[in-house]
Amino acid sequence: MPATRKRDYLHKRAKSQYWHLRLQENGRSISKSLRTTDKSEAEILALPFIAEHKRRLMALRPRLDAAAWFSRYQPGKLHTLDDGSRFLATERELHHLDADGNVIRREPNGGLSQEIVNVPKPAMLHNLSNPKMLADVRRDFPHWKGPVIDVNALDRPTVATKNDEDALFEAYLKHKNVSGYGEREVRHLWSLFKTLTDGKPLKDCTRDDGRKLVAHLEAQGLKSASVRRKINWLRAACNFGIDEKKLTFNPFSKVAPRRDDSIERMPLDDADMAEANRNLDKLRDADQLLFRVLATTGMRLSEAFQIDSEKIEGGCRFVIIGKKTAQSKRRVPFPTDLLRHLPEKIKGPLFKGATNDASKRLNTWLNDIGITDPAKVVHSLRHRAQDRLRAAECPEDIRWSLLGHEKKTVAAGYGKGFPVPVLRKWIDKIAL
Repeated sequence: MPATRKRDYLHKRAKSQYWHLRLQENGRSISKSLRTTDKSEAEILALPFIAEHKRRLMALRPRLDAAAWFSRYQPGKLHTLDDGSRFLATERELHHLDADGNVIRREPNGGLSQEIVNVPKPAMLHNLSNPKMLADVRRDFPHWKGPVIDVNALDRPTVATKNDEDALFEAYLKHKNVSGYGEREVRHLWSLFKTLTDGKPLKDCTRDDGRKLVAHLEAQGLKSASVRRKINWLRAACNFGIDEKKLTFNPFSKVAPRRDDSIERMPLDDADMAEANRNLDKLRDADQLLFRVLATTGMRLSEAFQIDSEKIEGGCRFVIIGKKTAQSKRRVPFPTDLLRHLPEKIKGPLFKGATNDASKRLNTWLNDIGITDPAKVVHSLRHRAQDRLRAAECPEDIRWSLLGHEKKTVAAGYGKGFPVPVLRKWIDKIAL
């Protein structure tokens, strides 16, 4: 018997007193605080979550579903064999007739069959205890037009061969210099699409084929914005193929609808911020600084990771950030309350690592300290900054200078903008 890997579902996060439950599902790591320091109690609290997790995994495994009756001859018809004998077929029985039409014998019309589920292309298997060759199955069940899998071949998967369409996607990745997470996502989505369409040539695909991928992603619980983002990878690759004269039609164009299904983010209120301040020491030092930067400036998480140097104007230290859009590029002064937590001079990246990992750490921490509303996440600090500036009656043009313009305007492109000392006077209103 092959050895099985021991799974330890419980662990403790750095600087956290509580036991956490960690599960791996759909390629993601899910961590949940059990809010107890007693491991024995944590094991008991984790049991229902582990049981539900295993139930979901079992449901996704390829398996033979419940038995169903498979008719050998098409029901409701009178069949005549080569020797002249006749019989009437019902769903489960064959009624053999004599010359006068009397029933002289009955026998089963087929037998039990089972369906393979959770495989790319479900198939019917007949008489599993004594599998027949494919040709025999087709001969004995002439009216069955669905797929038939040779049971003996199930354990001998074949390696897919690459074709010109695969080469097109490879060329797109190289041309656009897509790497890392983006490259892995493109490859996964392309492979998934080929599975959903049974390998249909891309040149023959229509928007209905593209919508199959949309429906599959939505069935996984993804919000419409996430679906559109994923589909955009394949849409862009096909547009590249059209430009290269390899394709004439894009099956992913306009197939992902916009739906009002996103969670409306809420700002962290005063009680939330008080709780965060009381528990800030449970974060690692770098994440403490990251939280302070986000809370006092209203930066996006990705913008905080852009900080790798600083400048001074009018005696005020500031940083230039904003690469998401042209209108997001701006000068942001460091708030007075933040200065004592910063290095004396920033000469390299202030934060290292992946922004997604940092987001997970901070959001898990918020959940651990009792801020569990799904509408309240790290990005809520940006919403809080907007509200704090509005409450202080900060002029709108200064708010956009601090937080980034939502829309590109002509005025926003003129000059350097407000003096940094003026901006710092207002950014100090946000405060931690």
